[in-house]
Amino acid sequence: MQMRNSEKGELTHTRHDVFGMDFHDFMVKEQNDTSLELASEFGISLREVKNLKKHLNRS
Repeated sequence: MQMRNSEKGELTHTRHDVFGMDFHDFMVKEQNDTSLELASEFGISLREVKNLKKHLNRS
């Protein structure tokens, strides 16, 4: 069981994508682009953009 937890922890720390996109890239572009531009750029819905922005403000 402990081995599984370690593998899961490693996967969590090595993955940097959300919705199949680079989360850090989203953070950089979020500073200058509108929500519509972000949705178009990353191929996600406006609702998902709103949720990601909301998550960023909590971090």
